[in-house]
Amino acid sequence: MSALAEKVATIDPVWSTLRAEADAIARGEPDLASFVHGTILTHGRLEEALSFHLANKLGNADTSAMKMRDTFLAAFSDSPEIGRAVRADLAAIRERDPASRGLVQPFLFFKGFHALESYRVANWLWRAGRVWMALHVQNRISETFGADIHPAAKIGQGVFIDHATGVVIGETAVVEDDVSMLHGVTLGGTGKERGDRHPKVRKGVMIGANATILGNIEIGAHSRVGAGSVVLQRVPENCTAAGVPAKVIGCAGCDAPSHAMNQNFLEQIVSDFDI
Repeated sequence: MSALAEKVATIDPVWSTLRAEADAIARGEPDLASFVHGTILTHGRLEEALSFHLANKLGNADTSAMKMRDTFLAAFSDSPEIGRAVRADLAAIRERDPASRGLVQPFLFFKGFHALESYRVANWLWRAGRVWMALHVQNRISETFGADIHPAAKIGQGVFIDHATGVVIGETAVVEDDVSMLHGVTLGGTGKERGDRHPKVRKGVMIGANATILGNIEIGAHSRVGAGSVVLQRVPENCTAAGVPAKVIGCAGCDAPSHAMNQNFLEQIVSDFDI
């Protein structure tokens, strides 16, 4: 390893690992070599590579890929915390998704990751007062990745959105750090409220596929929501809620359900009730 490579690895181990994986793929799969080089290996920083990659996906006749890339680069430059969130999100995927083969796979191909990082730029635009451009990016995210995340929503770091198809996150929703959710999750309003009307998902929560959480309610830290559940009331910390309508059926089963990703709730019910 060269002195420069060693310095990069020390300063930014995520980017260093991503580049090493990309180099191996480019050498091992000739049909993808040009794509991998153009998307990752020709860039000097993770932010530059991601801006290029997402802009090529989101750009269209209304806003060219070049203009979209400039917007992404401006967001990364103005808000370094976006770059930190990207790295935390990549690390979360590598840790929690058994289908992930390192970092390159989610970076290139996982639309949950693409939707989340594109949202982060839309949120930057929203906070900067560029509401219409933020809404344009939101629309392109929905059209391209199948997830509808309002740019005003607040989403923390180390978040894992698996598959992402059908995910809807409303305007006043909050998703704290270290949350995991699967496809089809809705964080929506009841349809009868205005103002602050969407769920607040606290840190370390795991939300199963096609779960619907409605209203300005809290999903307590380190809790679990079962697949297909409809949650209309607060879920306490460290609990498991499931059903239609959802009820608390036991404890969360571990200290970090968003990391464990254990969706077999029957085991925990039997344990809790000593059946």
